Formats: sequence, structure tokens, C-alpha cells
Amino acid sequence: MSAELILNNAKIVLENEVITGSVLVRDGKIADIAEGTASGGEDFGGDYLIPGLVELHTDHLEGHYLPRPRVRWNPIAAVLAHDAQIATSGITTVLDALRVGMDEDADLSAPEMRKLGDAIENSVHEGRLRADHYLHLRCEVSAPDCLESFQLFENDSRVRLASLMDHAPGQRQFVDLETYAYYYQRKLKLSDRDFELYCEKRMGESAQYSGPQREALAEKCRARGIVLASHDDATQAHVDEAIEQGIHVAEFPTTLQAAAASKRAGLAVLMGAPNVVRGGSHSGNVSARELVEHGYLDILSSDYIPFSLIQSTFMLSETADSISLPDSVRLVTKNPAEAVGFDDRGVIEIGKRADLVRVRVDEHIPVVRTVWREGRRVV
Repeated sequence: MSAELILNNAKIVLENEVITGSVLVRDGKIADIAEGTASGGEDFGGDYLIPGLVELHTDHLEGHYLPRPRVRWNPIAAVLAHDAQIATSGITTVLDALRVGMDEDADLSAPEMRKLGDAIENSVHEGRLRADHYLHLRCEVSAPDCLESFQLFENDSRVRLASLMDHAPGQRQFVDLETYAYYYQRKLKLSDRDFELYCEKRMGESAQYSGPQREALAEKCRARGIVLASHDDATQAHVDEAIEQGIHVAEFPTTLQAAAASKRAGLAVLMGAPNVVRGGSHSGNVSARELVEHGYLDILSSDYIPFSLIQSTFMLSETADSISLPDSVRLVTKNPAEAVGFDDRGVIEIGKRADLVRVRVDEHIPVVRTVWREGRRVV
């Protein structure tokens, strides 16, 4: 006998409109969508029904594994805690970002990144997780061991995305050395002289390693079918380089110029949901809301706060004149799914996976009430 679920009396957010009606789920897929009130099933009482959110870039897992300096948590327990927060934020598909390439500011080692990857894979295999988990490799191309660290994931089938980034001083996100000092000198607790030496070392490593390693990683990812992302592009030259290397996603462009150039080139422009919620970048870079107004934004990512993804979705539709609720929902569902090759999810449509979220908005804050993944309730 087939398993059926009826979700009734809901405001259903479709790809281009919102209707009041019901959704029939059968065997984990959407079997029917009907306007008007159906009989039976779960009565939403007018709550929203949206597709499960698709998250491409969250480095939130590391904080569960390393909750305090020098404290390492059990990796499977860390994955479970991370997964619970992801799912209760309405995220049903997540690419967990693991760092590849370590330098002095890295709190974890390359083998520990692999250990977290193994904990994810083991938890997927054992059916412990609420969300559907894959991997995103954050490749720090200025770190001397970047290629060596990448090899730890060389044959990992769960890797769907790799971003090429350079956080050395004077580069991309940190062209302004004062901003770099504010972030890293305080984090590393360095004197002015020691910080100066640290910057000289990091800039030297960037000059030596970034170019060759960026090229080598791009070639490896293209050969394996891993989607490539650039990171913190600031100039037309950065975008030109991304196009040449086969980049498909432009993560966190730091300037309006770079976002516009990426959009013209057909790259999917990704920005952080915390940027939307806060009203601007914590690094002083371009505002995600500004990109929305210009029509340059394609994807939102929760980055460092999982709940910011659904919060920004409803905030944008309420506050930005140029974007409707279906528009903003596509930024966190259909668009990210398509960017990494998932064509079976991200939209409420007959035949698609029943990855669904029931949401009620209270005092302008979305409250995630229920989450289904492939028709099975997980929250």
C-alpha cells in the first residue's frame, strides 16, 4: 500500500505564485496540488507551505565539533547537533562546508576535516540524519597544504561543490588591511609587530600558491564533475578569471561591480542571509539587499547562522518592493538546487520530492512548525 499524506488549507508557495489549497504526497513525492479546501489530512489553518530549503554554504558544523578552544566534541554527536539545527531551520538539503587548506588561523587540521566528513557519511549511511547532507569543500588556495588536503576528499562521492578562496591580507574580502587587522589580529592575539610579520608571511604564501593551486583545483573539479564556486570576487579581473576556470557560482561578491559582471556572465550570484537580516555585510562589503534591488542576486546561504536562511526569505518579501514571496523563496530553494545539479527538489510541483516546510509568521519572524523530507516528517 502506498503511503499518502494530505496537507490541507495551506498558503502554498509555488514557483511563481501563492495559492490556498492542498498538496497530496504519495511515496515521498508530490502527487497532486489543488486549489480550495480538501477533506481530511493535516489542516494548516492558513500557514504557509514552502519547499524545503537548500543550503549550499554553511560552516556551522565546525562550531559543534570545536565548541571551545582546545575542546573537541565527538564528531558524530557534533554532526547530529548540527543536523538538528539545520532541519529545524527548514533546511532539508545541506552542503556542509569543510575547509581544505590550513594556515595559522585555522583551528582544525586537515585530518579533522576528513574525520567530520567521515562522521557525515557514516550518519547518512546509518539513517541518523533529518536533512539530506552533502559536502562543500572550502579550498583556501593560499595555504601551502591546500592540494594535499584536497586529496583526502579526492574520491568522496558526496562532494558537490568546491569554492576557491583566498583570505590572505590584501586579497578580495580583505583588500582593506585595517578590516583584516580588526578581524585577525584580535582573533590571533598578536602584537603589532607579530601581526605585521604574520601578514607578510600570508601575503607571500598567497603570491606563491594561490595561482597554481587555483588552476590545479579547478582542473580536478571539472574532471570529477564538482561544481566550482569563486569566493569574494571584487573586480572584473576576478570575474574574468572565474569564467576562464569554469566557475558556475559566485559566492559573496564584495562589490556591486563584481556582482553585476558575474550576473552578466551567467554565474549564479550567492550572498549571505545574515547580510540580509543585518542590513549589510559584517566586513563592510556590498549589501545583499542592494543586489536584490539591482536584480543581481540568485541564491542566499545561511553561512554562519542556519535560521537566517528562512528569516531572510520572509524579511525580503516584506521589505523589498522588487521581490515577492515566491521570488524570495526561489533564492533558497529552486535556485540553489539547480546550481548544484539537483533537479528533483526545490519547488512544489507534481513529481518532485516532497521536501516541505510548514511555516507560520509571528511578529514578522517565520516559525518553522513542521518539516518533511521525501514525505517523512523529520521535525
